[in-house]
Amino acid sequence: METEREILDIVGVGFGPSNLSLAVALEEHESARRGEPVAFAFFERQPRLGWHRNMLLPSAKMQISFLKDLATFRNPASRYSFISYLHERGRLPQFVNNQDFFPTRLEFHDYLEWAEAGFADRVTYNVEVTGIRRPAGAGPGPLESVEVVVRDTRGETSAVRTRNVVVSTGLVPRMPIGIGRDDRVWHSSEFLERFRAMDPRRLRRIAVVGAGQSAAEIVRHVYDELPHAEVSAILPSYGYSIADDTPFANQVFDPAATDEYYFGSDRSREAFWRYHRNTNYSVVDDEVIRALFQRAYDDEVAGTARLRFVNLARAEQVKRIGDEVRISVHSLATEQVSDLDVDLLVCATGYDVMDPAGLLGDLDVHCLRDAEGRHRVERDYRLVTSPELRCGIYLQGGTEHTHGLASSLLSNIAVRSGEIADSLVGRRTSPQTVS
Repeated sequence: METEREILDIVGVGFGPSNLSLAVALEEHESARRGEPVAFAFFERQPRLGWHRNMLLPSAKMQISFLKDLATFRNPASRYSFISYLHERGRLPQFVNNQDFFPTRLEFHDYLEWAEAGFADRVTYNVEVTGIRRPAGAGPGPLESVEVVVRDTRGETSAVRTRNVVVSTGLVPRMPIGIGRDDRVWHSSEFLERFRAMDPRRLRRIAVVGAGQSAAEIVRHVYDELPHAEVSAILPSYGYSIADDTPFANQVFDPAATDEYYFGSDRSREAFWRYHRNTNYSVVDDEVIRALFQRAYDDEVAGTARLRFVNLARAEQVKRIGDEVRISVHSLATEQVSDLDVDLLVCATGYDVMDPAGLLGDLDVHCLRDAEGRHRVERDYRLVTSPELRCGIYLQGGTEHTHGLASSLLSNIAVRSGEIADSLVGRRTSPQTVS
């Protein structure tokens, strides 16, 4: 028989903003105030907390209000709020005087690092969770706990036993079909680090593929940073589409909208996506669109034409010719294909949602799926499982099909984390050891 050992209440896979917000919610939970805190630990493969580090462009702003931070919508009095951060940093009066609801991404990232400092003893960085498995020596019957397998930078593995797992591994960068990455073909997720490492004199022609916020921000950044370069924006649409951030449309991100989506009919869910995709997907802030149009207009006045918009087009193939990248551009208007030679191609083509099946391995067979093969998810973000698996498997991300637009966004992060924390505490059992 396996020797008696400690079992954690919760193990978090990944430690980005979502699981950081969960850590805050667990620390502030009523159970902790009663002197009955849950035992939790997080594992993160990055060397430190990082949130879209390669898109922390100097001019880039958040697309949500500073009040949609890690905690405020759940607990306005939280010591981990953005307001508390500003007060501790000594910038609260200046921030208020600036009269802007939207801080820069650089400042918001600093806020996340400030909040993370309170949990450094419960996060292990530079390790990768490689799987979730049946505990060694577990007897027959339903599984009340699982083992989370962790591998460090030396390739050595260890296992942590837990009653609940919260998976928040982030998104997977998506490249255009048929186009792979190399030293001159990048995804936006690696942009800033690679761009700073390049000799700017060797970048005279840059192309950016994509029609969303990241694509537009990268176009603006390289245009401003490389005054000698020509910049081509390859767009599947006729120019950039504006993000709808008007008050009524923004209600789709309210906490109440999650219930309306989750408990709604198939017809109402389809209507959500049809009418409100333009609040978040393949859209750009008005300020960025106008800034780019102004730059293109100024070029025409000056007769330089450094900024070119290749509208209604797709990049279908690339071919390396020395240090050059030859892009095959398919025009959706004429159906013709032409070549565009550049020194650098950046693909701001979005991300795929995470699939927990790989981590779950053999345990995935106990996770029920819907008619379209997607994991079924309870309202508390816990996977629906068969009676053989009683350990809670929670998802922070990858639940758009059940919980709607805001299920993986910062907009609802505080409330979502609070709901998961309530569920986790409610499922807790004792004693804290098993045999």
